[in-house]
Amino acid sequence: MRPASSAPPAPATTTVGIVGGGPAGLLLARLLHRSGIDCVVLESRDRAYVEQRQRAGILEQGTADTLRACGAGERLDREGIVHHGIRLRFDRRSHRIDFPPLTGGRSVLVYAQTEVVKDLIALQLAEGPPLVFGARALAVERADTERPVIRYAHQGREHALTCDYVVGCDGFHGIVRDAVPAAARRTYERGYPYSWLGVLADVPPSCDELVYAHSERGFALFSMRSPTISRLYLQVPNGTDPADWPDERIWDELDARSATDGPWTLARGPITAKSVLPMRSVVTEPMRYGRVLLAGDAAHIVPPTGAKGLNLAASDVTELAHAFAHLKETGSTELLDGWSDTCLRRVWRAEQFSYSMTTTLHTDPGQSAFDTRLQLAQLDRIASSGHAAAELAENYTGLPFARAAVPTSAR
Repeated sequence: MRPASSAPPAPATTTVGIVGGGPAGLLLARLLHRSGIDCVVLESRDRAYVEQRQRAGILEQGTADTLRACGAGERLDREGIVHHGIRLRFDRRSHRIDFPPLTGGRSVLVYAQTEVVKDLIALQLAEGPPLVFGARALAVERADTERPVIRYAHQGREHALTCDYVVGCDGFHGIVRDAVPAAARRTYERGYPYSWLGVLADVPPSCDELVYAHSERGFALFSMRSPTISRLYLQVPNGTDPADWPDERIWDELDARSATDGPWTLARGPITAKSVLPMRSVVTEPMRYGRVLLAGDAAHIVPPTGAKGLNLAASDVTELAHAFAHLKETGSTELLDGWSDTCLRRVWRAEQFSYSMTTTLHTDPGQSAFDTRLQLAQLDRIASSGHAAAELAENYTGLPFARAAVPTSAR
């Protein structure tokens, strides 16, 4: 492997210029490389920062399969934790949703986004294509031409990367979306009147599967990063300062919101990190303008309740890599021309599922007793109806990717 510090400078031209070295950009680069398509990844942060960003931890079946197919599955299969279900806790009851019999055998994998990024960076630096850290994208120019240009700053100098296509994988606050004229795009948004207080704790998980807890005190989620590290969330008001939540208060509130008449003991331990995560839903349409394309958070945001963010990004770029491979092999832009519509169908399904999970499990500050009873009725329906449980399981484990794996052609 060549170290990042000795990596050669980025070329001045490429087929696909990718802005953003998170999981979407890195996975797209890996898939393109496997299809013999040259690309360059520009990442504004340094490698250490990128590899330490704490994000999602649940991989759908399709995401895990895609990572395996592109050669990034060795550590995932060794260290990832397969989950065959989740538990819903409400009205002092606990109900398990068993995924495989409801989905034709699908499951999910607990493997943190941080680890996915580490694996993809290692492959990228070992085998290419170019990955440039500390490259801050400034603008995308000539977006409506056949040769768009990414202008970026790196090591105190400004550079230009001329591309056949530019893909924005630079997140909600990235610059690539700005290259699409306001008149050519429409953004749909929804805010939520609550946030999540997320904590990492050095304590084994209290349950071997995720627990989604509804209570009149608010929502709580019991997750994990490994067999020895718990990842826990509490619904809190927007604008909450984590400093207002000492460790003992967090544990007491988690205990109160997970109360059940069945056996349950909340394991407590040292809390090592706290942060507040706002909740929002955003979709930008279309995801393509000329030769500029938007993928992952640059195009859509989902509340984290349904564990869809990373998985939608993986679906976007898997489909996009197939479209580029089809173009290279046949000269046809058919798949590329339909890419935005194909992705948006899946995006809106995920938005609807995430919205439903969020509004069913969280307590709105202004909700009435009637609203609470409606939530409990919906949760009871999931617990008592095989059809309702199957719909949740199908969406949670992920709809099958339109393209399961990118064909591998020799360079």
